[in-house]
Amino acid sequence: MSGEPLLSIKGLKVHFPTSSGGLFGATRPLKAVDGVDFDVFPGETLGIVGESGSGKSTIGRAVLQLIKPTAGTVAWLGTNIAGFTRAQMKSRRREMQIVFQDPLASLNPRMTAGDIIAEPLDTFEPQIKADERKARVQEMMAKVGLLPQMINRYPHEFSGGQNQRIGIARAMILKPKLIVADEPVSSLDVSIRAQIINLLADLQKEMGVALIFISHDLAVVRHVSHRVLVLYLGKVMEIAESQVLLSRPRHPYTQALLSAAPVPDPEVERGKKRLLIEGDLPSPLDPPSGCVFRTRCPKAQAQCAQDIPALEPRGGASDHLVACLFPD
Repeated sequence: MSGEPLLSIKGLKVHFPTSSGGLFGATRPLKAVDGVDFDVFPGETLGIVGESGSGKSTIGRAVLQLIKPTAGTVAWLGTNIAGFTRAQMKSRRREMQIVFQDPLASLNPRMTAGDIIAEPLDTFEPQIKADERKARVQEMMAKVGLLPQMINRYPHEFSGGQNQRIGIARAMILKPKLIVADEPVSSLDVSIRAQIINLLADLQKEMGVALIFISHDLAVVRHVSHRVLVLYLGKVMEIAESQVLLSRPRHPYTQALLSAAPVPDPEVERGKKRLLIEGDLPSPLDPPSGCVFRTRCPKAQAQCAQDIPALEPRGGASDHLVACLFPD
C-alpha cells in the first residue's frame, strides 16, 4: 500500500497481571499481545486471523483504547493515542468505530433500532433536529438492508443477521475512517455470513472506510482482505497481500491454517494436502522460549528454542514479512 497510513502500530504489547496464588499473592503477566507491528491504510481491509486465544480481539480493543496497551505506540493519523484518557479519546471516537461479534448482546434491549443507530449522532451531533436525526437514521437503515419503517422495533424483534445490520449501521452513521470488525459473522448462519460480508464490502467502497477484519476463519478473511496478518500467541507470524499469502504462504502455521480452510471446488478439496497442527495452544502465561510456535511446528529445530525469529521480508517481496528461522 502507498501513502501515509491511517493507523500505525509499533511494538504493541498488552499484558494482564494475574495472580499465581499462594501466601504472598505474587503476580505474573499474561501476554495476550506481545510485540505487534502493522499499518492500516485508507480504504483497505486488513484481515487478522489466528486461533482462538491468539490475541486478535485484544489487538482490536487496544487500537480503539478500550484496553490500555502495556507498551508500544498506536499512532492514529500521526498522533500516538496509546494511553489516552477517555476524555482525550472522545474527539477521535467518531473516526474509529467497532462492530462486535455477538449482534444481540451488543445492542441495548430497551432501545429501539432507531435510537441504537442514532447513539453516535446523539453523542457527537446533539444539536441536530429530530426530523434530521430520523431521516439520517432511516437513510442508514436503507443502506444496510433494513426497512426504514422498522425504526421503532426492538432488538428481540429482529433476526441475528438483522441485528448485526443494526450494529453496522450504528458504526457507519458518522462515516468513520476506520472500523474494527471483531468476528462480525462468526455467530451467524452460513447463509447470512455472505450477505454481511458483501454488505461490509459495499459500504467500504461507497464510504471509503478502512477495516480491520478479525476472524479465526481464513476462508472468510480471504474474501474481504487486501492484506492478511497471521497471529499466533500474541505475535505476528506472517503478513502479506492477501493473494500472495494465500498462494505462497511461507510460515508453517499459515500453511496449516490454509490447509484447514475449505475450498469451494470439490476436486481441489479432495486432493488438498492436510497439514495438521499437533497439540494445544500454549498458555500466554508461560509461552515457549524462542519461537512461540516451535512446540507445535513440524519443522522445529534446536535453534528455534533459542532464537526469537524477526519479522522480516522473505521471498524477494519487501511487503511479505515472515517470522520464521526456516521458512519455505
